Amino acid sequence: MESTISPSHNNFVIAPSILSADFACLGKEVEDVLIAGADWIHFDVMDNHYVPNLTIGPLVCEAIRPHAKKNGQAAIIDVHLMVEPVDRLIPDFAKAGANLISFHPEASPHVNRTLNLIHDQGCQSGLVLNPATPLDCLDHTLDLIDLVLLMSVNPGFGGQSFIPSTLKKISLVRKRLDQHYSETGHRIRLEVDGGIKVDNIGAVARAGADTFVAGSAIFGQPSYHDTIKAMRNELGPF
Repeated sequence: MESTISPSHNNFVIAPSILSADFACLGKEVEDVLIAGADWIHFDVMDNHYVPNLTIGPLVCEAIRPHAKKNGQAAIIDVHLMVEPVDRLIPDFAKAGANLISFHPEASPHVNRTLNLIHDQGCQSGLVLNPATPLDCLDHTLDLIDLVLLMSVNPGFGGQSFIPSTLKKISLVRKRLDQHYSETGHRIRLEVDGGIKVDNIGAVARAGADTFVAGSAIFGQPSYHDTIKAMRNELGPF
């Protein structure tokens, strides 16, 4: 049976992760990938504590904010916090120009409080589930969530391969989100991050995702435009 609000070709979002971009010319990379057809900019923050890697912080977010434009308007900067503790950084990223801030429930002792903090800063909120994280944390948080991000790799490094069992998890989350929408009218995006490429993005969409993070699959290619176009061709119409 088709889900109530199955993703349509018109609302799919492609969000390249700048973790795989050329940091020597990051502003231009952001401009180029949005011109090439990307919708959002995905901003991965790692602290060498929650995950075994160290990346970028609010100052870099602030620096790319003027470059993140889509059709003359400010494009969404989708910040994924892989840090612990998480609350201290949320106001900094909101001030730096983030539009959406996601975090891992394991990184906050009070998940609802952190979700409310994100909203209080004027941003949309997301909850990130690792491959082995159960779905129970969604039971009492959906009213406060604008996006669920499913990791299809273990977080910490770019360029990893997609974990196939994620497809089943995507379907399970999609059913929960559809039921929540039918009961409340509150629409929640379902984002997938890790190993997304032209060859599998269609299967990920058919499982129920509507937002796709791709790093090396886009920034590692000679033509961002051709790669993003190929991804959209795989996305539909369903």
